Amino acid sequence: MKEIIISPLENQQTAFKYVKKYLKDAPLSFIEKLFRKKDVKVNKHWVKKDYLLKTNDLLQIYVKDEQLEEFTKRPRQVAASVKIMVVYEDENILILNKPKGVLVHEDKNEKVNTLANGVITYLTNKGEYSPLFNNAFTPAPCHRLDRNTSGLIVFAKNFESLQAMEKLFKEKSSLDKYYLALVVGEVNSDGVVNAPLKKDATSGLVRVAKDGKTAISEYQVVKKLHGYTLLKIHLITGRTHQIRVHMAYIHHPVVGDGKYGDFKVNRDFKAKYKYDTQFLCANELHFDKVTGKLAYLSNKTFHQDLSDKEKAILASL
Repeated sequence: MKEIIISPLENQQTAFKYVKKYLKDAPLSFIEKLFRKKDVKVNKHWVKKDYLLKTNDLLQIYVKDEQLEEFTKRPRQVAASVKIMVVYEDENILILNKPKGVLVHEDKNEKVNTLANGVITYLTNKGEYSPLFNNAFTPAPCHRLDRNTSGLIVFAKNFESLQAMEKLFKEKSSLDKYYLALVVGEVNSDGVVNAPLKKDATSGLVRVAKDGKTAISEYQVVKKLHGYTLLKIHLITGRTHQIRVHMAYIHHPVVGDGKYGDFKVNRDFKAKYKYDTQFLCANELHFDKVTGKLAYLSNKTFHQDLSDKEKAILASL
């Protein structure tokens, strides 16, 4: 039998979700059977799968020692060398400035130096998190940001905050995301792109398609430059590659975009400025009226400026 004291980071998870994460190598049928046989207790009382765990609850899982060893692996402690640039931090969330070229999550080519691992290393060094003792929650990003997009990204430090923040990003009624993008061509006025998007499962490319998902982007002219325009873009929806595809769709692709951009312009920027990534920065998060655990974020706005190199490029244009 395994006894676990629920930490504040793990508060408000269902018993089923917690046990499933804790016994992460166990078949789902095994977890279901534990609950059917009343082999999961909280504070010495049998609980159903949907019981919401609370801080300092005593969770008891009645499994044999050999099963426990089989279904749990010692968490891998990863010392990531990614620089963590904190824009805002409290007991619930981290808002970071993600550099270009850094993955949020690992992929087949990069397993260590990701932003997610960097956050774990950062919080472990601060003594706020331990991969060895917090078995059913890992600090996690609340939304996506492409590898070559820089700017603001939010991480949750505990499960309750992750749920609350993911809901804000999904519903978008109390949270607005804005980006700065340098696009090819001179955009004469503000506008809206309302064009459904569909992702090709094989290539990973996104295109405008009638049978795609609704996608809406608002854009505002910040500064006209010789042959280029700096735009502030407000995402009404949040589809994969939305800004990049929408800007290409209206014939003003994002400078440096290797998938949907103007390849000649990209070559010129690489040769002239040694800049070979997309000129796109998630530069503003605005919270409107927020309720619940994160209500204190109401009416707060967070900014991240362009890099010095990007400012220099704009000045030269």
